[in-house]
Amino acid sequence: MRIFVTLFLVFNLSLYAAEVVKLSKKYQSSQKCIACHQHIAKDWKNSWHAKSHYNKDEYYRKSIDYLSRKTRESQKTIEVKCAKCHNPRISVTKVNDDFEVVAALGLEKGSKIDKALKDKTISEGINCLVCHNVNHINTKAPANVRGMDRVSWNKNGTMSGPFNDAKSPYHKTQQRKFFTKDPNQLCFVCHANEHSYINKNLIFTNMEKEYKGNQKCVECHMSPKVHKYAATYRYNGKLKPRDIRYHKFDGAHKEQLWKNALQLSLKDAGDHLLITIKNPQPHNIPSGFGGREILVQIEYYHGDKETKTVSLTTYYKRKRGKKSIPHSALKASKNLSIPAKGSKTIKVTKPQNISKVKVTLYYKLVNDEIHLLLKLKEDIWQKKFFITSKEIKF
Repeated sequence: MRIFVTLFLVFNLSLYAAEVVKLSKKYQSSQKCIACHQHIAKDWKNSWHAKSHYNKDEYYRKSIDYLSRKTRESQKTIEVKCAKCHNPRISVTKVNDDFEVVAALGLEKGSKIDKALKDKTISEGINCLVCHNVNHINTKAPANVRGMDRVSWNKNGTMSGPFNDAKSPYHKTQQRKFFTKDPNQLCFVCHANEHSYINKNLIFTNMEKEYKGNQKCVECHMSPKVHKYAATYRYNGKLKPRDIRYHKFDGAHKEQLWKNALQLSLKDAGDHLLITIKNPQPHNIPSGFGGREILVQIEYYHGDKETKTVSLTTYYKRKRGKKSIPHSALKASKNLSIPAKGSKTIKVTKPQNISKVKVTLYYKLVNDEIHLLLKLKEDIWQKKFFITSKEIKF
């Protein structure tokens, strides 16, 4: 009887698992793109887009495992749901309730969902075929509709890009305005509305809503345009120079991006010191993910040195007030981010008889609470990225 039920459920799963547009093997891997776009593919391989898969990102992997323990949903179910952004080309896009029964029995191996998550075609994470196979972005979709649910894909063998005269003997090409006039649309397909897995009303990041100004995301996170070659394929025997951007997708994990990203000013206010942090960037800082942190290190000099640190971060709680990561949270503390194109002033007591105060800003990818909850091992999760510093003498 158990075998019959199991077979029925596994068969049922194949009926409920929705699929994206299938790509032939010729277009699935970035390896196929290297022949003509080697320099671009090299940039991408060293980016975090290439590491968005469960097996390649410690934070992502341990967050899914943590969620699975707290929600008692199977790890594979959560992986499929998170794949909307982390692995948008996954063949299975939905999981029905029957799969939880199969997973609880330990019989999910060999199921359509199991095979989809193990498929090599998604092991590259956000690869060339994620961005350059998008045909249309539904910008009018509700804010909670993200990732693959916000886009429609091209037909097999058709690539989208910024040029209206691009030609290739290997695939069809088409120009799309989200690579030219408004590339932020493509970024905000995923980098926008982050909410708790448990409490859908708890939105801990909404980069699209907080964004101010007309600056393009790619100007900082890819590069300014450089006059090089988009492809090394010689059409009619000639290389065609283009204005292109590097595909490194530098983000919060890159130290050089943080130097002077914020501006700092100090003011003597009698018994207090006013520390003003100005954010010239088009999005909040911290932003992009819950639990990131700005450290304001204050050093008082009066013979000896006394150090105080103020943390600008968000903490999360789940049932019964227990500590939580953002995705399993029911509640969050006050958002202390520096608003886009705005500022925040911190007022601290000034000790008596001091000769100087030095204030230094640092950035951390996760605060200590989340670091401990997820038991993160890689050094980058505890690294302090230097932003700027300022002194005032008395």
